[in-house]
Amino acid sequence: MKAAPLKKNISICICTYKRPNLIKDLLGSLYKQATENLFTFEIVVIDNDKLRTAERVVYNFKKEVNIDLIYDVEERQSIPLARNKAIEKAKGELIAFIDDDEIPRENWLLDLFKAMEIYKADAVLGPVFPLYQIKPPVWVIKGKFFQRPIYRTGTKIVWTMGRTGNLLIKKSLFELTGIYFDPKFSQGGEDQDLARRMLERGYRFVWCNEARAYEIIPPERWNLKYMFRKALIRGKMSALFPGSKLFAVIKSIIAIIVYCLSLPFLLFIGYHFFVEYLVKIGDHLGRTMAILDLIK
Repeated sequence: MKAAPLKKNISICICTYKRPNLIKDLLGSLYKQATENLFTFEIVVIDNDKLRTAERVVYNFKKEVNIDLIYDVEERQSIPLARNKAIEKAKGELIAFIDDDEIPRENWLLDLFKAMEIYKADAVLGPVFPLYQIKPPVWVIKGKFFQRPIYRTGTKIVWTMGRTGNLLIKKSLFELTGIYFDPKFSQGGEDQDLARRMLERGYRFVWCNEARAYEIIPPERWNLKYMFRKALIRGKMSALFPGSKLFAVIKSIIAIIVYCLSLPFLLFIGYHFFVEYLVKIGDHLGRTMAILDLIK
């Protein structure tokens, strides 16, 4: 009589920074994840705050429930370094990444796992939908500023679609390739960079539209100053990707000029159009300043 195959273990990895209230809700939702007895899972929390602001919440949760839970600290404030430490601490054959401001559906992990099996994938990504703390202004909804693209289940992922807010990936990919999150992407873009390098090695990433998570959006996120600053940072990080720097600068300068001239007309047409292109200006400005070494 053949022995039953060992179940795979999944390490759900969370990197957190000064969000103890949010991580408490996330841990509660992860505890309720369905498995259909197909796999087991543990939770790995990496606190990226040297003051250990998540420690008490994590240990109080661990006392209340029967679940394998690992807590550690990455004192250097860097999301790539925190993610790399999570991979180091993870014991599972599979690693699921979810952000500390997200709440997954009860079948989230199960859907990711099934999609990996069905499509023979090395990694599976799922959608993240906005969950507003308060009702946002009409222009936020019209502009779809917090709505990310979604795709049909089974869609093959290209590197520009790479994210780690909702991702299941084989741990062996890191061990076999030596590819980890690059610390130079200290302010974002580390997920796309990782996907780019993994896909260049021939690994298969696919989309699972059923594996849904919801990102909590506080009202400060639609403050124009906040949105423009985020765009500058995003643009700065995009300058780190390979490609012609001269072409990128020329393209961005032209875009900045055209968009700036268009702003008064866009404001007349609709405020959400005005904000959309103001944010685009921030993206292009950040990239241009980074390439020309005008921003640190």
